[in-house]
Amino acid sequence: MSTPRTRAVVCLSGGMDSCVCAALAARDYDAYAVHFSYGQRTEERELRAALDVAKALQLEDFLHLRIGLFRTIGGSALTDTKIEVPKASAEAAIGSEIPVTYVPFRNAHFLSAAVSWAEVLEAKKIFIGAVEQDSSGYPDCRPAYYEAFQQLIRTGTRNGDIEVETPLIHMRKSGIVALGLELRAPLHLTWSCYSGTREACGECESCVLRLRAFAQAGAEDPIPYAVRNLQDFRRQLEPSGG
Repeated sequence: MSTPRTRAVVCLSGGMDSCVCAALAARDYDAYAVHFSYGQRTEERELRAALDVAKALQLEDFLHLRIGLFRTIGGSALTDTKIEVPKASAEAAIGSEIPVTYVPFRNAHFLSAAVSWAEVLEAKKIFIGAVEQDSSGYPDCRPAYYEAFQQLIRTGTRNGDIEVETPLIHMRKSGIVALGLELRAPLHLTWSCYSGTREACGECESCVLRLRAFAQAGAEDPIPYAVRNLQDFRRQLEPSGG
């Protein structure tokens, strides 16, 4: 009789990073996905992506939670329609400052819910696909943030033994693509765009980071993009003649 595997809760957004993170969790643990709809522009598209990824990875369960406070509070281009999602170019130095797509203190709410469910499930791990390098410069994607939250878990939970795992946090995006391909993670089911729902726009920071990562990894991004924008981006990546 085989020994039961340790349980883990995975914060599964439906994006590329969370997909690779979920694939790692599913490889080593009985993984349970939690997905958050928080009033973001692509809420329904992200939910569909997360459901598809969870099914493809054969995760144990899928918990869908709705959080209404971010839409009410506003202050982010992802949740406030009065704030435009900015465009980025292939050469953009993304991450030099905190962008308007930052959702104030969002990941603390996500982690809190994940920890609550982990206590009920008696899970010992929380996986989240936070990335510090090659990211948009969000303060809640920094290692120190998760170290601080780990201390909160130790002092504020029943047994204090749940650990937050951020396996991608020091990786480059291109490395995450390569790891996803190695793990055979269902990257074709993921969605990263901040504004598009049928086709990824190819212009927002998230799209540019993703396209750049696939290009640097020498791989083709399998999701659909607006053709004109994708062609423009690829031309920007091409070395200049001389």
